[in-house]
Formats: sequence, structure tokens, C-alpha cells
Amino acid sequence: MAVSGASGGGQVLSLDSLVRLRRGKRSAAAPRRLPLPDGMTAPLGCDAVAVPARFGPLVLARLPRVGCVYADEAHWWWIVPADSDYALEWPTVVRYTTGAVVAEAPRLIHRPDGTVPYTPPIPLYLVLCRVTGTTPTWSRQISA
Repeated sequence: MAVSGASGGGQVLSLDSLVRLRRGKRSAAAPRRLPLPDGMTAPLGCDAVAVPARFGPLVLARLPRVGCVYADEAHWWWIVPADSDYALEWPTVVRYTTGAVVAEAPRLIHRPDGTVPYTPPIPLYLVLCRVTGTTPTWSRQISA
């Protein structure tokens, strides 16, 4: 895609660049990023997966490995590596947040051992599908 400047010349942007620009706009509207605990790093970037609080304990109990989890009265958030939404349709009650940006700062309720804050996204996705009664995208029948 070419983007024209005032002089009429164009700059070619890749699809990756356009996606990053779109995600940047979406994240810019939210006030703050979930803070990582001291001593933790996020070498793969951070996104967050939010679920209604009623599902939080069910999800937490079913995950084999858990990263940082934050909670308030309305939602629980899991930190996942950036772009963990790629090619996944998260269940409709789930809110995927690029950049782990939230409106209100929830409290940290689980900190993993180690230095990275991530919950593995595929097990999280499968558990969320299970507790919400959603069929994973790759398991759905395709009609011709």
C-alpha cells in the first residue's frame, strides 16, 4: 500500500506495518499498561487477556503454568506474549488487549517464579474455550 505525502510522493507500507499502526491507535486510547513486578522482563512484549471475574478461579485452577495474573471486581487479566491473538478467535466473553493496557490498575494476585510474566497462550486459550463452552476455532466444522 502506498501512502501519499503532501508532495504527492508515496511510501510503501507492509501489512505488518499497517497492523502495528492499527494496534498502536487502539492501545493509545487506554490510560495505562499493567505494571510488571520488579525483576521481571518481557522479552516478547506484553498483551493481556481479560475475562469476567466469575471465570477467573475456574481458569486459574485448570492451567498447568501461570504467569502474572491481575484482578479487580469485574475482570481477571493474564499476561501473554505480544501477538498471542494471531490466528486465534478468543471466546466472545474474552477481551484481548494489545500492550496489556487497561483503564484501571487491578491488583497482582499471582506472580510466577522466574523472570518472565507470561501465561502460555495456547493452554490459556483452550481453558477459556472449555470454561466458556466455546469450540476452539480449529475444531469447528467448515461447510462447503
